[in-house]
Amino acid sequence: MARRSGSVHVATTRRVYQGKVYTSYLLRRSYREGAKVKHQTLGNISHLPLETIELIRRSLAGERFVSVSEAFDNERSLPHGHVAAILGTIRKLGLEGMIFSKRCQERDLVVGMIAERLLAPCSKLATTRLWQTTTLSDQLGLGEADDDDLYRALDWLQARQARIEQRLAARHLAEGSLVLYDVTSSYYEGQHCPLAQFGYNRDGKRGTLSIVYGVLTNGDGCPVAVEVYSGDTGDASTLTDQVTKLRERFELNRLVLVGDRGLVTQTQIDKLKEHPGLGWITALRSQAIRQLLESGSLQMSLFDEQNLAEISSAEYPGERLVACYNPLLAAERRRKREALIGATEAELSQIARQVERQRRKPLSQVEIATKVGKVINQYKVGKHFLVVIEDGRFSFTRNEESIRREALLDGIYVIRTTEPAARLSAEDVVRRYKDLAQVERAFRCLKGLDLLVRPIFHRDSDRVKAHIFICLLAYYVEWQMRRALAPLLFDDEELPVNRRRRDPVLPAQPSAGAKRKKATLLTADGFPVHSFQTLLAELATQCQNRCRIKTDPTAPPFYQVTIPTPLQKKAFELLGL
Repeated sequence: MARRSGSVHVATTRRVYQGKVYTSYLLRRSYREGAKVKHQTLGNISHLPLETIELIRRSLAGERFVSVSEAFDNERSLPHGHVAAILGTIRKLGLEGMIFSKRCQERDLVVGMIAERLLAPCSKLATTRLWQTTTLSDQLGLGEADDDDLYRALDWLQARQARIEQRLAARHLAEGSLVLYDVTSSYYEGQHCPLAQFGYNRDGKRGTLSIVYGVLTNGDGCPVAVEVYSGDTGDASTLTDQVTKLRERFELNRLVLVGDRGLVTQTQIDKLKEHPGLGWITALRSQAIRQLLESGSLQMSLFDEQNLAEISSAEYPGERLVACYNPLLAAERRRKREALIGATEAELSQIARQVERQRRKPLSQVEIATKVGKVINQYKVGKHFLVVIEDGRFSFTRNEESIRREALLDGIYVIRTTEPAARLSAEDVVRRYKDLAQVERAFRCLKGLDLLVRPIFHRDSDRVKAHIFICLLAYYVEWQMRRALAPLLFDDEELPVNRRRRDPVLPAQPSAGAKRKKATLLTADGFPVHSFQTLLAELATQCQNRCRIKTDPTAPPFYQVTIPTPLQKKAFELLGL
């Protein structure tokens, strides 16, 4: 009987033995013998990995396999993970819609500038170069946009800032909200911007012009609005604008404004009282605290058994005063004062010896005063010294009475507010005042490694304002990301809750979880703990590859994103992406 040659294939067989199913993979040849189809087992390949068995099956079925290098060209790899995290967060927050309801080139450019502030803050020209080195440009369709396009987008954004801030306020502020406000300044490079003026330079850049700006946040420190002023603007004078913004633009009739004692001065408080429903929390200056001590309204015996006491004074009608005493702060102030006085004494003694030595050509009164003035201004404790300066003669002694009077205030501070006890307890009044540290953190992010609001080069005032607003929106995204990514960061995950219940006077203590992360440098899941910047760098190692089929040069390229690492996957999960 004639036998016809057949085909070779992989056959799968299953059998059950004692309740268990056993699967075998056999290499078989099928052939026809007359009218019958028969099978010949050539070998058992069950010991091979399933991936290899599948390749053998497909190869016997006629598929042709080539290596990746033979089939595809990987034309370019771009960092992608950090871009996906930032753009994903922006879209999840609905920030694009807050900026403008419809997609347009200006909105895409603004979003690109916000994202680039978080990726690699730089000048506008450098921004157009750097977003081509990641997937940011492709993700937003920015194409060949240049710095002139960015300047036009800044002008477009500045015209929309008020509406964007209104939308942020509608989301993060409500009637009765606690609003934090503080002011800072940044130095300016150049002389051509009308906003750039000489003023109080917080950056320590002597001889440079400055620009002042104030930031409003909600009670949790989430930024809502920013206002830019000329560099010679006093901090307190900016408060009126903020009240107008809160009452008229944001339409809030009832709120509590928290500001430091340099902002909420007595003059400003008198103006705030003209607005019913507007409460405030601030602190007394040292001179006012001394007057309370001298009048007997504030006595140290109040702190014998507790570190906080509510007092009243006829000097502050309709207000609550919460006096606090921190013994640790008192000890630190004593130590610092003694160190500064000692350093001042050492340098004044050198001047005295120099004056004593120069007998042939005695130093004039002006020359001695100039030298003494430099020392006094350096250490800021001149009030604690009594000096005698004449031609060829200089002597000094400690002003013990001045030192004693200042020492009475060591560790004492007094918070003042209009909020009744039914709405805020004395402890909560102090806690809410200390929440201003969250605005200070915003300033550190804006000025520090994260967003680099400085240096400022724009000559046009509106563009300076738009530049700072871009930085504020970038901080808004970072603030949200930090909250979500806290389990992977050195940030204290329990801090938002602890702020509401910790001792209002004593220094804040990190939670047990934060201490554990700092000690082990590992998260609860065993991942390495990161800073915000190093976590973004870790996410950036997830790349997007642009590939092209070698056998068909006319085919469009296709894109592949590398598989996320466990840490990257965890970060995306925390961000909800």
